[in-house]
Amino acid sequence: MAPSLDLAIPTTTISASSPPFTLYTITLRQPLRSWTLQKRYSDFTTLHTTLASQCSNTPPPYALPAKSWFKKTVSSPEFTESRRRGLESYLQHINSCDDARWRSCAAWRQFLNLPNVNAETAAGKIAAAALKSADLQSPVTDPTVWLDVHRDLKAQLRDARVALTRRDQAGTAHEQHEAGSETRRYLVRAGTMIMSLESGLSKMVDEEIGLGQGEMRRRRDLVSAARKERDVLEGVMNTFVPKNDRASMESGVASAGDKESLFKSGSGVSLASGVPASSRRVLGAKETERTRELDNTGVLQLQKQILEDQDEGVVDLTKVVLKMKHMGVQINDELQLQNEMLGMLESDVDRVDNKLRVAKGRVDKIK
Repeated sequence: MAPSLDLAIPTTTISASSPPFTLYTITLRQPLRSWTLQKRYSDFTTLHTTLASQCSNTPPPYALPAKSWFKKTVSSPEFTESRRRGLESYLQHINSCDDARWRSCAAWRQFLNLPNVNAETAAGKIAAAALKSADLQSPVTDPTVWLDVHRDLKAQLRDARVALTRRDQAGTAHEQHEAGSETRRYLVRAGTMIMSLESGLSKMVDEEIGLGQGEMRRRRDLVSAARKERDVLEGVMNTFVPKNDRASMESGVASAGDKESLFKSGSGVSLASGVPASSRRVLGAKETERTRELDNTGVLQLQKQILEDQDEGVVDLTKVVLKMKHMGVQINDELQLQNEMLGMLESDVDRVDNKLRVAKGRVDKIK
């Protein structure tokens, strides 16, 4: 099956060098990015020879336009257009051919500046190692590798959700502990990737890498959504209740930890054992459905999440109010303009009325 790559040669240009030569502009488009490059006819002949040599001396499925000894593209627009169509068909046949051996060659990918899917280049190795390594600290500044790392980030978050579900469905405390540890490992990797992606976007802006403002804004939104999802998963993970404590709560029998927390002095030290008492709330005055099964850390995380949601709501409300303010100013300006136009219309009506009266007086005199 052919890859999801659209390519064409829509235009040609003449170089400014001496002697001049024709450059063929190749446009390439993938689902997540697009780019252009320019090649000479000699670059195509080199590609054709290299593809044949790398595929057991088997030439590509479409013939390369022949070289002419009597015509030059720089002086013949007809010949230039004919060769452009031939070169475009040449690339498209290789791209859409069922036999992918030519597309798999390094010469093809190097000719079109395609990322190496087998992770043979340095960029490919970084992208492939993003999922396996938990210490990816360097910023990701390559646009293609950035998308690969983001895809691995989504996989980490998905695995964390699966591990949390497995923890909640576990039948023993040991299984719960293993699932919780696995969840924490996924979230740590996800946090490292988020920092790398954010710092990479900042460097892309500083180095003026060729990404449009819309694409940069989309990538920032992707990182922001991933960070929010990770924070929510971490909050859920911190609400962990061991299996034995859960069973004791459901049965109404106090666990050893609950009994120990009842004997606390004012300094937070257990009177029974003389060691720091548990921070778990046992005799809470007022509890809600959201906080009843949370420890102090979980409640703090929940409060932080609620405050962040409220802050985002205030920001959104501020944007709406500002938008309404701008609309009100524009409406006021429009009303003033309409009033001025009505005043001008009234003046015109008065002037026409005066002219009609003068004309009527003249008609009366004629009669």
